[in-house]
Order: sequence, then C-alpha cells, then structure tokens
Amino acid sequence: MSKKTSEDQPIDIQESISKTEDFLRQNQKSLSIIGTAILVIVGGYIAYQQFWVKPQEDNARKEMFMAERYYGMDSLNLALNGDGNFPGFLQIIDNYGSSQSANLAHYYAGTAYLRLGEYDKAIEYLKKYDAEDDITGATALGCIGDAYLEKENLDEALRYYRKAYEWDENQFTACIYMMKAALVYELKNDWKQALALYERIKNDYPNSTEARDVEKYISRARTMANA
Repeated sequence: MSKKTSEDQPIDIQESISKTEDFLRQNQKSLSIIGTAILVIVGGYIAYQQFWVKPQEDNARKEMFMAERYYGMDSLNLALNGDGNFPGFLQIIDNYGSSQSANLAHYYAGTAYLRLGEYDKAIEYLKKYDAEDDITGATALGCIGDAYLEKENLDEALRYYRKAYEWDENQFTACIYMMKAALVYELKNDWKQALALYERIKNDYPNSTEARDVEKYISRARTMANA
C-alpha cells in the first residue's frame, strides 16, 4: 500500500515501518539505556524537590519569621544578623540558598542596607533578588535606583528607575518611579525628558497620588525647557 505526495512521489509505508522496526531492534540496548537515564534524571529531580528543596523551604520559612519581625520594627541590624537565637536574613541566605525564603531574604537585606546607608551592599543584594511578584519586582529595581542616586551615579539611577516603572505599569509603583526618573532628568538639566514623564503621569495616571501635584512640576519643566 502506498500514498502519493503532492509531487506524486510514492511513499512505501510498509517499507518505512520495516525500517523503523529494524532501527529499534538494532538500537534496542542504546534506547533502553537512554530511557533508563531519563527515568533516573526525572526520579532524581522529584526526589531532590521532595527531600531537599521542600524541607529547606519549610525550615527557612520557620526560621525567618523573627528576622521579618525585626525588620518591621526597624531593628535592621538584628534583622540582618540575627539575635543569637534566631538567624537574620544573611544567615538565611547562607543556610538556605536554594529556597524561596532565601530569595526573599535578598530583597529584605537589600532594602535594609539601603535604609542603613550601605548603598553598595544594597545594590549587591537587590540585584540577586529574583522577583516573585510585580510590586516587589518594581520596588527592588527602584531601590537599586535610589542607591545609585545616593552614590550620585545619575545615569545608573535613571536606568533602574526606568526599569522599575516599565516593570509593571500600575498607578502605584509606575508613578513613583516615573516621578523619581523625572527628578533625575531635572538634575541632568534634561527638562524635555522630565516634562514628558510629568505629562505622562498626568495623562495616563490621573487618579494616582503623584498626579495630584504634578501640574506644578509640569509648569516648571515647561518653563525650563523653553528657557
């Protein structure tokens, strides 16, 4: 039995089946080894997740609650380094590096260092944070921008503020970092770019907190841009 292609070239289906069967017979051992290897890899991954990752995550979550409490109380050194009984964020990162809690600890540590004025460490830890949601993702990028601004690196501050407001275009984080980016443009005497951001806040996010007072920034930027 044969079937023709659009170019009328016959395909012998029976012959194709026979060749496939021959290939399987000749390579049965190799295929068996490959199949076994796949099963071992999959089984190993499942075991890794079940017996290593999950217990790590459970332990990290239990141990980090006190560091989070200290963070909320503005006891930032205790939050970072622990109190002798409970670990701080830095120990969580060292002890449970593959866990989601350790990832979140990078965010906490970075923002804590920012508040302590240790800007290089803030940048280091925040850059290692793998964002779990839109809000913390944008905030982490914005905080990196804040750290660079404190270091008077206007170009990097502007780059991260732009990343922050483009991360998620909601009227909360986007407007905050558009406003900060606009103010950096002012510091760079780029009034046209500052004006464009102020007008974007006014037009695209009229219900935001930043939009309430943005008109005065628009007037100033327009005046300076035309000076």
